[in-house]
Amino acid sequence: MFMERNWGSLKAVAGFFGAIVLTQFGANTSAIAADTVVVRLGLFTETITLAELQKAAKTGELPGSLQPYAKGLSEQQRRFFLGALGMNIPMNVVTINRLVNTQIGTTILNDFATALAREDNAGVQALRAGLVLGSTAPQGLSILSFIAAYPSKRLEINLPQAFIVAGSFNTAFWRTQQFMLAIAPQLDTITPQPGTPQIAFPFDPSQPGNAEVKILKLSLNDQKRDRKIPVDVYWSTAANANKPVIVFSHGFGSVRTDLRYLAEHLASHGYVVAALEHPGSNEANTNLALQGKTRVVKPQEFLHRPQDISFVLDELEKLNQTANNPLAGKLTTTNAMVVGYSFGGGTALTLAGAELQLERLKQRCKNNLAILSLGEGMQCIAQELPENSYQLRDTRIKQAIALNPTTSQIFGETGLTKVEIPTLVLAGSADKTTPALTEQIVGFDKIPSPKWLVGIVGGTHLSVKDPSTTLDQIGQPNTPISGGEVVGEQAADVRKYVKAIALAFAFQMTPEAKNYAIFLTSDYAQFASTAAFPFRLITQIPPDAMRIVKEFVEK
Repeated sequence: MFMERNWGSLKAVAGFFGAIVLTQFGANTSAIAADTVVVRLGLFTETITLAELQKAAKTGELPGSLQPYAKGLSEQQRRFFLGALGMNIPMNVVTINRLVNTQIGTTILNDFATALAREDNAGVQALRAGLVLGSTAPQGLSILSFIAAYPSKRLEINLPQAFIVAGSFNTAFWRTQQFMLAIAPQLDTITPQPGTPQIAFPFDPSQPGNAEVKILKLSLNDQKRDRKIPVDVYWSTAANANKPVIVFSHGFGSVRTDLRYLAEHLASHGYVVAALEHPGSNEANTNLALQGKTRVVKPQEFLHRPQDISFVLDELEKLNQTANNPLAGKLTTTNAMVVGYSFGGGTALTLAGAELQLERLKQRCKNNLAILSLGEGMQCIAQELPENSYQLRDTRIKQAIALNPTTSQIFGETGLTKVEIPTLVLAGSADKTTPALTEQIVGFDKIPSPKWLVGIVGGTHLSVKDPSTTLDQIGQPNTPISGGEVVGEQAADVRKYVKAIALAFAFQMTPEAKNYAIFLTSDYAQFASTAAFPFRLITQIPPDAMRIVKEFVEK
């Protein structure tokens, strides 16, 4: 009964079941190896020898000891089990060792250790040992070579728990981990280590500037659209007209402080940052929806959000010309940069020129598209819009940063090819809400240069957010579509790097552009990497990595 209920989630990871931990980690070796697997299902246990499993992989027949249970399995489930046994994972020992201590590595190892029974409570260490030894087998790393190398005579698996843990990750998740390795193969060699400078960096762009940050709170009212828009303007006396105005667009159901640390950082270096709140998709609107007083998101919100940004720029220009206003003469609204997160990332790309193309979206969503993420489901709301295409570019926006944006459906086949300004896209490899491969990486390939793709290996959807906005994640269960978020102090390395690259990107719109260009390179990404979070930065997707993308998209 358990297996029938959970087969849907198992099917989602079938292609990479063998890679659930096997592609990611490794550690110390051991002379002891498992020759027996004990499968526990509730009060029942069944012992299977390694030889039986090896024979099953060759013959395609279930082990004899499992035949009594076979009546409860569908043909599809049989194929799934046997296919997992026969799968080899082409990962070298160096790569496994490089990733063993990443944040995502530690998390997943701990999760999978809960499915193993060890009297000495050394499940995580045993997993690591089995993985590294298993990867040295002639046929490469596989479930069978892992079992053969597991440092104990018995490997006991709690089958229901194993399925629960496996169900927390989908195919896109594992493909993304593979992609992040492929885009920077030089980082998978033994040297240089993360943090080892290959070139000299003149200063640390993640450090705050000297100016004291102030916040001007505005309450704007767009009477034409009946939208009341609160705005926090971060600024300092160092602000001047040589630097662009920066506008922040928050994620779905969030608040204007979700990137407060980044706004404060940029303002300390002399930028004016306007963080606004979108009234149709902020936390207040979500709370009303939970009370049944409004829709979670109305389809018009896809149009209103970029229009909100344009309206705020209009209002800031009025302030710029208002005598005695502290910001008068300091706001160059015709030379602006937009930073958007999640839903706001899609907003930022729309303002950059990406065209909303809804014909394919309407067809896919109408056909009950198998939604793999919350991000895809959100985009399907746009199917109710009357037209099939919308162009909402604001030419005052000269650069765009899209953090974990939603792009897979809303821009159709060619909408992103219409982006006309320098664009930086950030993707977290462990993002379940807007999976990197489908929501950022496929779309990035369509965006014209100049462009930058930043990969955070082990970063989750909420890792870039201000810690004050992620307190609700404490104790959240880890599910296939949510939970398992790396936030707060655990994600400090991520926020530090985001501060550095966002500042360097903003400076590309100033006379000091050359001084900061070095921080938008793979060299700096490697230097800034930590054991918990290896960082990647590329301007084009290499052919080998693009092949991974195409294989996934075409399936």
